[in-house]
Amino acid sequence: MTHNNHASNTPRNRSLNRRQALQITASTTAGVLLATTTGVMTPFAQSTSPYKESPMKTRAFVYTEVQISVPFKDAPWQAINKAIKEQPGFINKTWFSGINNHSLGGIYAFDSIENAQKFVTGYFPEEAAGFGAAHNTRVFDATIVKDASENMNSPHFGAKLRQKPGAFVYTEVQINVPFDKAPWQERNPVLKQQPGLLSKTWLSGLHTNTLGGVDAFDTIENAQAFALEAFPKTAAKLNAAFYTRVFDANATETASQDMHSPFYL
Repeated sequence: MTHNNHASNTPRNRSLNRRQALQITASTTAGVLLATTTGVMTPFAQSTSPYKESPMKTRAFVYTEVQISVPFKDAPWQAINKAIKEQPGFINKTWFSGINNHSLGGIYAFDSIENAQKFVTGYFPEEAAGFGAAHNTRVFDATIVKDASENMNSPHFGAKLRQKPGAFVYTEVQINVPFDKAPWQERNPVLKQQPGLLSKTWLSGLHTNTLGGVDAFDTIENAQAFALEAFPKTAAKLNAAFYTRVFDANATETASQDMHSPFYL
């Protein structure tokens, strides 16, 4: 698929571009309280550089996923990236491409909760509507998870990974636990033993206090083992419903680099 980088960014033209992309495609076609492990002791990848404040401090995260099936190579990510970069308070985005279902989404960093809210209530619904698809968005308070995430080698707070991720896992548990009451100090040491885990960014739901995270893994196989085996056991101990997604990091590397993803710096 080729894209005109000089196309207008008006809502109408963005909508047409997305619909055209889907027509072409159709024609051609972590976590919270993660105490349970598989028992394999794997050294947790550590940061190779000290923490440094970003020029724009991350104060909110946004998670998105659009209910479509588009192999990432056919997604119009260049045009989407250009539009997102213009959104107020945007800092970076890591693209997500769903394993098995080819859903499109990502994890975004914003400079304020207010700008994150504007994004999920203004720009993003319009973007998803351009695909003619339903979508899922979440806003998280980044300031209260900073210490816990730094301890887990989170690139969102300045850590640099020793290797590029092969997969991402998104998790969210349907419980209400203010993050200052969450036992992350006890959980993080256990999480670091999860096979293949490179980093974790903790997530705390705005207004809901749900607990979750974005976990980077070295391989899709290790990510799936975590999402399918380890994480459900932990959620069962909490007697809580949960939400997990596994994403192919290799497919989205170039698009994420263009969006200043901290996982590839």
